[in-house]
Amino acid sequence: MPQPLVPYVSSWSTEDFIPSVIVERPGVGIAYADETVFDRDSHGVLWYRTPHSPHQGRPRYSNTHPQRQRRAMQRLLCQVCANPADHTTDGVLWLLQDHRTDWPGWPNNMTVTEPPICATCVPIATRHCPALRRSAITIRARTHPIHGVNAQLYKASPRGPVPTTKDIVAYTDPTIRWARATDLVRLLRHCTILDPSTLTR
Repeated sequence: MPQPLVPYVSSWSTEDFIPSVIVERPGVGIAYADETVFDRDSHGVLWYRTPHSPHQGRPRYSNTHPQRQRRAMQRLLCQVCANPADHTTDGVLWLLQDHRTDWPGWPNNMTVTEPPICATCVPIATRHCPALRRSAITIRARTHPIHGVNAQLYKASPRGPVPTTKDIVAYTDPTIRWARATDLVRLLRHCTILDPSTLTR
């Protein structure tokens, strides 16, 4: 019996966040009490600690693994197979839920946590993901700069940092020093909408 498809960026039941003590570091924001050089990205943002044990336990399709998601976004890898995402002169390929009625010009200037995709994996992802089966669209983004992170925000309190809201925070936002990241975020610009069924492989 064939194994069900599990996207590269999906997390597994053996990859729960590692419990860590969050402290406030004056002039820095939040930090781990036992922080190492591997806990922050190149922008100095703190990330959730997560074991790396893909294909062990049960897949969690709706959750992404922070490090694999970040790697796919940084390197523009397909979120399903981890090969390079499809790229033409019209831009890099993304597979998204269709929300064209959200605003005129959608999805221009939209932030995304979903990494891009390769053309081969478009029909596979559309077939296996319930949300995409209901409403899927492919777009090419000619520019797609790294914008910031999707993160748990904290605030100071007498007993130490306490969690507040989860939100997308730009790297240029001063509050990012109070963020613990789960996903890297890109900003889609100069977009062209395509029909997934007519996508040339």
